[in-house]
Amino acid sequence: MKKTTIRIIAAVAAFVMVLCCTACGSETETKSEYTAEIVIKDFGTITVELYHDIAPITVEHFVKLAESGSYDGAYVTRMQQDFVLQAGDGAKDTSTIKGEFSANGVKNDLSHTKGVLSMARSSDNDSASSQFFIMLSDNYTSSLDGSYAAFGKVTDGWDVVEAIVASFTSDDFTADYYGSVMGFLKDSSRLTIETVRIK
Repeated sequence: MKKTTIRIIAAVAAFVMVLCCTACGSETETKSEYTAEIVIKDFGTITVELYHDIAPITVEHFVKLAESGSYDGAYVTRMQQDFVLQAGDGAKDTSTIKGEFSANGVKNDLSHTKGVLSMARSSDNDSASSQFFIMLSDNYTSSLDGSYAAFGKVTDGWDVVEAIVASFTSDDFTADYYGSVMGFLKDSSRLTIETVRIK
């Protein structure tokens, strides 16, 4: 009797384990992740991992822009030391998407730490279009978390990011508040995105 009970318990436990493993496996399979290679003319390639499970609308939009060639010939337009490197201005597709961050009613736990990729926007929560930025430090996480849609992170090519940042001098920024404080570049100093490849 005891042996039979033990066998039944063991069989049930094994069945539960199989169910759990199957559920875990299917979860992994449905988790859609992408890698993007952002090629900056004269500097090289920045590789980023895109987190579809965290910000699906944002990632699908970014992938669509990349695969359609919308980013080809767009620009790096802003560099604020220890804050952000911003790019994507001049993309062919200027459609906007819902902002995936808590202030807009969307859960997004990806913090704006060094290397994280996030969408730029205006004061309108749903105004993100083609422009994105790469965090250059951990100094501004609290001011951005919950207010901007973080959706990826640099996994390779940080040396390219550093080379871009180091290449700018004070003469490269516009001679106004937007240049001196916000880090916006003169048209003649903007860098070109050759292409964005999705892997």
